[in-house]
Amino acid sequence: MLILVTGISRVSADPGKPGITKVPFGKTAGKEIYQYTLSNSSGMQVKVISYGASITDIITADKDGHMGSVVFGFDSLSAYTGRQNALMGAAVGRVANRIAGGRFILDGREYQLSSNIHGGNQGFDKKIWSAEEIIKAKNVALKMSYFSKDGEEGYPGNLQVSITYTLTDRNELLIDYQATTDKTTHVNLTNHSYFNLSGGKAETVSGTELNIFADQYLEADKNNIPTGNILDVKGTPLDFTRPQPIGTRISEDHPALKMGNGYDLTYVLRNQTGKLKLAARAYEPLSGRILEAYTTEPGLVLYTANHLNPGIIGRGQKPSVRYAAFCLETQHYPDAPNQPKFPSTILKAGETYKSQTVFRFSTRN
Repeated sequence: MLILVTGISRVSADPGKPGITKVPFGKTAGKEIYQYTLSNSSGMQVKVISYGASITDIITADKDGHMGSVVFGFDSLSAYTGRQNALMGAAVGRVANRIAGGRFILDGREYQLSSNIHGGNQGFDKKIWSAEEIIKAKNVALKMSYFSKDGEEGYPGNLQVSITYTLTDRNELLIDYQATTDKTTHVNLTNHSYFNLSGGKAETVSGTELNIFADQYLEADKNNIPTGNILDVKGTPLDFTRPQPIGTRISEDHPALKMGNGYDLTYVLRNQTGKLKLAARAYEPLSGRILEAYTTEPGLVLYTANHLNPGIIGRGQKPSVRYAAFCLETQHYPDAPNQPKFPSTILKAGETYKSQTVFRFSTRN
């Protein structure tokens, strides 16, 4: 049953029964955009809109059983389509992160892209996706699909891509990416959710304890393009091999922190097998919430919302601040199309790109 209260849709699901609801979220480019709410038996909710296949909200319980939102989002579609949207919760592709000069050579031909970052000026975060609701006995899922035409944003090949969001009764959000092409191309997909596990109790994530299962990171130049060098985190403020609050060393004098005005770098995960494995764990002491990120990907970008500012008005008309959230972007390494020593992002005709990321939520006192 859908209950409308002061213009905000609220979901009332049968107790203990997973479900999906769908409500209009606005129109853009003459097309209706919908918001889907996935609910599990414990009351956790994940909301996704068809614009950008964007996660607009994740609602989980804190240590006292109180429900609260743990990701940043906006109240309206106009905010998601507007210039203030810093990829809030969006699907990012065709190739996430940076490509040096916005160009690469593939099969002897040079391709010039519309932009050097996040799939182009009109990347997947700005596309309208089709949705398929999947309801099973113990979980619910939403399959978002998009067809990217040959030449879109400068990339070769007609690419059919899908992202399936599954909410389980273990309070896990599974994100399964899949893509096929009719011509050799590059693919590297991720999600750009901004997490603040306090549920509104803490203005910044400085006190959130973070543990990243990586001993190395990618050195980058002044434009945050990888140099090709892989450096050790030991002895630097980039070291999260043991849990430490995000804000403890964020202002130290280190090239990566100075360049990004905070954390904005790629960690080389210990897991390079392509199999699902724990990549990071975050614990927020005020709420007691724990977020564990699992991935099949070789890299993890930690971004601490260094460019959020009061001009970006979030959910509930609340102004944003720097370090108000953190992103854990699971992906292949930036500039992989131009770095032959990096794990390849090439997808050939007849092959299927597959990647999985799992965000698991729990609590402790």
